[in-house]
Amino acid sequence: MLIGCPKEIKNQEYRVGMTPAAALEAISRGHKVIIEKNAGVGAGFPDDQYTAVGAVIVDTAAEIFATADMVVKVKEPQPVERKQLRENQILFTYLHLAPDPDQTRDLLASGVTGIAYETVTDRAGGLPLLAPMSEVAGKLAPQVGAWTLQKANGGRGVLLGGVPGVGPARVVVIGGGVVGTHAARVAAGMGADVSVLDMSLNRMRYLDDVFGHQFKTRYASKGNTHELIADADLVIGAVLVPGAEAPKLVSRADLGMMRPGAAIVDVAIDQGGCFETSHATTHDDPIYEVDGIMHYCVANMPGAVARTSTIALGNATMPFMLALADKGWRKACEDDAHLLNGLNVHAGHLTYAAVGKALGIDVLAPSAALKK
Repeated sequence: MLIGCPKEIKNQEYRVGMTPAAALEAISRGHKVIIEKNAGVGAGFPDDQYTAVGAVIVDTAAEIFATADMVVKVKEPQPVERKQLRENQILFTYLHLAPDPDQTRDLLASGVTGIAYETVTDRAGGLPLLAPMSEVAGKLAPQVGAWTLQKANGGRGVLLGGVPGVGPARVVVIGGGVVGTHAARVAAGMGADVSVLDMSLNRMRYLDDVFGHQFKTRYASKGNTHELIADADLVIGAVLVPGAEAPKLVSRADLGMMRPGAAIVDVAIDQGGCFETSHATTHDDPIYEVDGIMHYCVANMPGAVARTSTIALGNATMPFMLALADKGWRKACEDDAHLLNGLNVHAGHLTYAAVGKALGIDVLAPSAALKK
């Protein structure tokens, strides 16, 4: 199979879909790999590291979209990229379709077979290709939240860890999954007073058992949420419904009960965000203010630490990428129901139920798509 990896073109996205290590694995199995010129430079992988393992460097992304049997990326294809996708081509990347009707329509029109990292599952019920970036984003969230809280950025001017004689910032993390756990650990490690809201009693028991008194847990009722955000300096949104649009857990009216200059970091923004007032921003211009509350809603947070993120993502995606290349997408998905869960679009059909529900589009069962 001819596998192609274009350079990411989303604003300040420095990650790359294939590392030289992944290219070597594919080439050693008899596949051909083409990489767009300078695609890996932002993550610390110059072209000569790819050519050293047998990959071919091409000048333009157009060459990749025109010839590759499988296109491997990081972020969802941008409009100019979507126009170049075609039928009988595999697209393997993050898609986040539920809050993005324009992308969904373009992918359906292209006929491409789109397998989304964020909906591939594992035997434990986890999301193995989303987890590495959730870990990175979770660890970044208190860091960027602390920066947002600085007075020069419009924040309250509160130091996360405080100093002797001055109490620490109060941090509320909404969601105790992968993102929330890592965010709470880092915020607590920075000296903040941290509370985690979650609706799963089993998850809260797990957090208490593992982390003890590093941070507190509360049930995510409306009353508890309102009580905690009213006293918070920093609120981190970390709620995920796999493949679906994130639920809006904090309304614009709720902002009125928060402290002026408090900060929100919405890690769920890729799936539409879990604050009513969230909209996607970029690393170029990451912060905006609504009703006195500072919002940080960068849609590709892990891109800020591109090398760490690229290697972590590559470790997770490589086995699935190799299975798709070795077997073709049909056989690979027939052999692995968890990979089949990643199938979001095929030959003009939407194949992921949560996206169909969010966008009001009829869905073809993935099992039926295997026969088309």
